[in-house]
Amino acid sequence: MSTLNGQVIGQAHYATRALLERATGPLGLSFGQVVALNALAAGPVERAPLVHRITSTLKVDEPAVREVVDALVRADLVQVDGPAPHVRLTDTGHATQARVAEAVAGITARLYGDIPPAEADVAARVLTLITERANDELAGVA
Repeated sequence: MSTLNGQVIGQAHYATRALLERATGPLGLSFGQVVALNALAAGPVERAPLVHRITSTLKVDEPAVREVVDALVRADLVQVDGPAPHVRLTDTGHATQARVAEAVAGITARLYGDIPPAEADVAARVLTLITERANDELAGVA
């Protein structure tokens, strides 16, 4: 039995991320671009909150996220418009994001499908708590 620690969590993250990158690689997407497309799946978002969401999720700096968004614009997957400005998926972006969602659903089913719901719920609560604690330390709250 493994001990719950950062190494075990990191190994699970990187193994899962590698599967996602293998599935989305043929689409020409980086991991950050996948995160951005997923963030835009529910609809247009103002650019500043989108950048903040991705920087706080991936723990990267704003210029890196702005480059992710700019690359998606150049690839005609997202469009930036309006005075705010808002970022939204283009038709090609919607189709690409749907392919990403399909890949994620397949990976999720294969990796998590047979885990008993009660165990999955406990794991989710524990990982959420660890994430909250780490984010608090990063923000200087703890």
